[in-house]
Amino acid sequence: MNRSLAGEVVGMALDTLRTNKLRSGLTILGVVIGITAIVGMTSLIRGFDESLRDQVRALGPSTIFVSKVSILSISSGVEFSELLRRPNLTMEDAKALDKLAPSIDIVDVMLGSGITQTTERLYYRGDRTSQQAIIGATEEFASANFATLSLGRFFTEPEVRHRRRVVVIGDTAYQALFAKSGIDPIGKKVRIGAIEHTVIGVMAKRPSVGGFGNSQDDMVVIPTSTHEVIFASDATNRRGPPGQNSATIMVVPYPTATREQALQEVEQIMRIRHGLKLDEPNDFDLATQDAILRVWDQISSATFLALIVISSIALMVGGIGVMAIMMISVTERTREIGVRKALGARRQEVLFQFLIEAMVLTSIGGVLGIVCGSSIGLIVTLATGFPISLPWWSFAIGLGFSAGVGIFFGMVPAVRASRLDPIEALRHE
Repeated sequence: MNRSLAGEVVGMALDTLRTNKLRSGLTILGVVIGITAIVGMTSLIRGFDESLRDQVRALGPSTIFVSKVSILSISSGVEFSELLRRPNLTMEDAKALDKLAPSIDIVDVMLGSGITQTTERLYYRGDRTSQQAIIGATEEFASANFATLSLGRFFTEPEVRHRRRVVVIGDTAYQALFAKSGIDPIGKKVRIGAIEHTVIGVMAKRPSVGGFGNSQDDMVVIPTSTHEVIFASDATNRRGPPGQNSATIMVVPYPTATREQALQEVEQIMRIRHGLKLDEPNDFDLATQDAILRVWDQISSATFLALIVISSIALMVGGIGVMAIMMISVTERTREIGVRKALGARRQEVLFQFLIEAMVLTSIGGVLGIVCGSSIGLIVTLATGFPISLPWWSFAIGLGFSAGVGIFFGMVPAVRASRLDPIEALRHE
């Protein structure tokens, strides 16, 4: 088919749309819904995916997390009740790793994180924050977490040893209590619950995941010794029985040591401390940046596949509508087809004419779906702050799917039109 004829066919397809606006609109509605779902959900999933990866990468490529429960064991299908029966990790475990593992440079302990997260509001004068995660950590927190400070300093080893009530606040608490008033937070006393702490530092803003209120900025850090006294020994604490909160241990190997070597040493030491036999599985988790990202890749791939399947249902409904309207169009234009064939139009040209009409119909639905899907993503971002990503390939997938639907479901009407006998078609009333 030459270029001028193709342009003529596209023009005829648009004329058909203009002539039957309501019928055409209802026909492509399924295509619009399907493509809207693909583009809109892809933008949200990709935005969440990129923000999560940024947060995981901020942990550092060589950092190893030793915990009672993590996403690795949960995603492996182990019963959650069985995971909860695992022994808690303690400060003694961290000290053993620091003393016995030759390849480990930094060992830090976090209390009040994970499934036993400690949360409280912070108060300063008449202002207060939302619920913040209260993390107990050692003086190595900044080094192990690759955290940077925008103001002040981090606490020292003597402050940890002597249970000083000092605190390094996150960006969320800083914005809520001090930034609006232009107050320098260093040296000010804030209440965490009912107990005053002196602010000695402010952490710089860190990557966050989505808009679910689980930002790394929604946290404050106090010494582990202080955390143990205030929270772990509180008999009325709803976060769990006194003294039963499990620690999360972070270890960073020396630059000259490999992460795999450090992993082997940590695993060996922890198994010995927990008295595990050779045939018994680990009763703790070892997580690294790569391992967490591999688990997330599986989750995001499954989510994207489910999205495609759900969207395909809407596209199939739209495709059936396209087939119906094209069959009606073939019936209404039987005499026109007969005239074209009598004047020398070949079967192939008639076939392409109706296929292109179907493609134009569904492609318009695809374009509208892309606009609607992108708009939904932008509206969600403006309303909630949830990150989105609109990669070019999501638009290409949308247009490709919509055009493919037109070709697939327009084939039967197009074949029927191309096989009409010109004499019988001219006699059609």
